[in-house]
Amino acid sequence: MSLYEDFMARAYTMELEATERYAQFAEQLDTHNNREVAQLFRKLADIEALHAKRILEEMHWPSMPALPPAYAWEGAEGPETAPFASLHYLMQPWHALEIALRCEQEAQKYYESIAVSGAPKKVRDAAREMAEEEQEHVRLIREWMRKVPRPAAGWDEDPDPPRVNE
Repeated sequence: MSLYEDFMARAYTMELEATERYAQFAEQLDTHNNREVAQLFRKLADIEALHAKRILEEMHWPSMPALPPAYAWEGAEGPETAPFASLHYLMQPWHALEIALRCEQEAQKYYESIAVSGAPKKVRDAAREMAEEEQEHVRLIREWMRKVPRPAAGWDEDPDPPRVNE
């Protein structure tokens, strides 16, 4: 597998992880009857899934090849994967967009770092293109955030919080 294919496999994995995490968030919020934010996370998952599909089509891969270590990220998950700790059962659409914004910014930084690395030109060019796409996603999410209300102080206070029975 070439370094370019390695890079594209890693990019595909980032998109797939983001898709899966947003879908998990949607399920969790459905469980807590937060349907509006669950629907927003589903939409974000669909967008990330389209990015993953585009990579498979561009590479003419019927499915994902084995993951190479060449462009591994530092943590256990990719830069575009939202941390579980960012989820709150009372979160509002603005919070979901804030999470997505951070993820897109991290993905942009990841791609920008490869674009200026010593990687082969084809890899750097692909990384530069993906960084530009992520930058566009950042812009779109910021626009979207201006259209939803910013939560008031105390948004996370619940007079009847969920209880876990042991």
